[in-house]
Amino acid sequence: MKRARLGTLLGTLALALAGGPQPAWGKSGWDELNMPRGVTNVSTRIYALHMMAFWVCVAIAVVVFGVMIWSLIFHRKSRGAVPDVSLTHSTRVEIVWTAVPVLILIGMAAPAARLLVRINNNTDPQVNIRVTGFQWGWRYQYLGSNVSVISKLSESSTAASMMHSGISPTSVPHYLLSVDHPLVVPVGEKIRLLITSIDVIHSWWVPDLGVKRDAIPGFLNDASFTIAPGKTGTYRGQCTELCGRGHAYMPIVVHAVTPAAFEAWLKHQSALQSEAATHPPTTAATSG
Repeated sequence: MKRARLGTLLGTLALALAGGPQPAWGKSGWDELNMPRGVTNVSTRIYALHMMAFWVCVAIAVVVFGVMIWSLIFHRKSRGAVPDVSLTHSTRVEIVWTAVPVLILIGMAAPAARLLVRINNNTDPQVNIRVTGFQWGWRYQYLGSNVSVISKLSESSTAASMMHSGISPTSVPHYLLSVDHPLVVPVGEKIRLLITSIDVIHSWWVPDLGVKRDAIPGFLNDASFTIAPGKTGTYRGQCTELCGRGHAYMPIVVHAVTPAAFEAWLKHQSALQSEAATHPPTTAATSG
């Protein structure tokens, strides 16, 4: 468990024991026990595959432990059960307990393989974004334009994380999960991420998008996702590779908007950054 979540849980427990107010996370504790369905086609398929494997495991557990419990109850010594020492081998039983698990594994492997192929299908993207991890934040470069965004931990979370700040983390919305500049993407369009790093290994992970890729110095990994139309909103994640002292302080925030709003945002950012490049800020000369 990450330090951010552990700190939040401990803070919540302390408030509960003290009778204080509980923070509103937007989800109940039960909702956080399972993985999210997400807002992309891939994430919903991952969830479906996860639940299929879960219920297969439940069925196996019910059968195996059911037979064990039945045997313990109805074939115990107090009921006169006597072990059959003459039974040392049964070819039929060994064939059955070998064939059944093999068939179960094949039945689970086939949809998993199809999903892996779909996850790694990064062809025909509509938006290409280069993602560069650094200690400790992310740089997003929208390829085909001059727009580049540096995304780091928000000032409110940074202030609350300081020792002796006097700011309670539970009073900060989305503590350690908010940034100053989110990644803005359009819904309904295929987004391709080209992920790398400039220092150590990081990992770009947003559960609701079904995307997790390592950012490795000198290498370029790619991933893609398409947020379902109508699923505009904000989706949060974190770096999931231990990358140094500030590992817990480099969250990921994706802001999904309509294609029209995205084009307007991109043009506005392009104009602002073009103007900043043409007229860089000047520093007044001082004389001593």
